Amino acid sequence: MIRVCFFKKGEMLTGFETKGHAETADYGNDVLCAFISSACYLTANTVTEVIKLDSDARAEEGYMRLCIKENPEKAQDILNGLRLHLTELKKDYPEKIEVRITEE
Repeated sequence: MIRVCFFKKGEMLTGFETKGHAETADYGNDVLCAFISSACYLTANTVTEVIKLDSDARAEEGYMRLCIKENPEKAQDILNGLRLHLTELKKDYPEKIEVRITEE
């Protein structure tokens, strides 16, 4: 299962963390994992390299974390887009994806 936790401070999302694998196919052929990884990388790269917000970002096998240190308001559209995307995927794969929001 892929577990996604979005971090929220007040009304603003400040980052996210993903852990796990969907395990819908053999490693390297799991399309659901690829969908989620791609969306998370797009979000993290947009925040750090395009918007250029001061952030902590880390990724390794089965894990990704992005924490925005300042000006999270500039990243609300991309973070809310990721949240919506993953929430919609969860509807199709409820046993494979968990999405939650936690207050910092």
